[in-house]
Amino acid sequence: MDAKVIYVVSDSTGETAERVTRATLLQFPEHSIRLKLERRVRDRRGLTAILENAAAQGAMVVFTLVRPELRDHFNEEATKLGVRHVDVIGSLIRQVGQYLKADPVNIPTAEMPLSEEYFRRVEAIEFAVKSDDGKEPRNLHKADLVLVGVSRTSKTPLSTYLAGRGLKIANVPLVLGVDPPSELYELPGYRVVGLTVDVDQLTDIRGQRLQQLGMPSDASYGLRDHVKAELEYAHDIFREHSEWMVVDVTNCAIEETATIILEALKEREELKGLTSPAPRVL
Repeated sequence: MDAKVIYVVSDSTGETAERVTRATLLQFPEHSIRLKLERRVRDRRGLTAILENAAAQGAMVVFTLVRPELRDHFNEEATKLGVRHVDVIGSLIRQVGQYLKADPVNIPTAEMPLSEEYFRRVEAIEFAVKSDDGKEPRNLHKADLVLVGVSRTSKTPLSTYLAGRGLKIANVPLVLGVDPPSELYELPGYRVVGLTVDVDQLTDIRGQRLQQLGMPSDASYGLRDHVKAELEYAHDIFREHSEWMVVDVTNCAIEETATIILEALKEREELKGLTSPAPRVL
């Protein structure tokens, strides 16, 4: 059975529409969906061509068009062609405008002047790259959060995702028989997050990784007993530092894990009355 197609169309970067669509598709794990991204589409002819292609494929279209003239044209053409379409941001802009009794500027995000938040994101992403996989442990004290866990517990992709939210993230691998850097233990406990995962799932993930690298499947890295020993080593460290948050990432998407961490941090600070403020999330 061929995968169904969803077009994601935007007159900007399309990140909002893509994220909303991918988050929605997590609710339909048994279905095969192919996304086609159409970014920075800023003229009526381009929009019409996309809709004609979508109509020919029987596809659905999710869109974020900030300029009202493009949005109106899109809705009109989509209705004419019988294309199922969802406006992610248009109705929200209208409702917020009515609530504020103000007119929106109707400028796509990509065309707006670079803001302080933009530069914070860039700085955070650069920090995450420099602080990946235990690099530069002397910089751990500069991080908003430090992720720790054994290999393949999503430390790097999670660091990158949170950095995109404007947070400075470092991550430190836990390696069986190797002491973590001393700088890790100098941090306030609420700034450290331990990541764990089901042993069988991690064994499967590592097996796939070995296959991708063309390495023997019987390498200790992918053997269940070795994986179990690594996880037990990590759990011993977590137990020694009960103030650390520990998150089980088994069967969790990166976005879901990030939400769990940020919500738990906020709740922990409210319950314990930590004096240090929560890192600002964009």
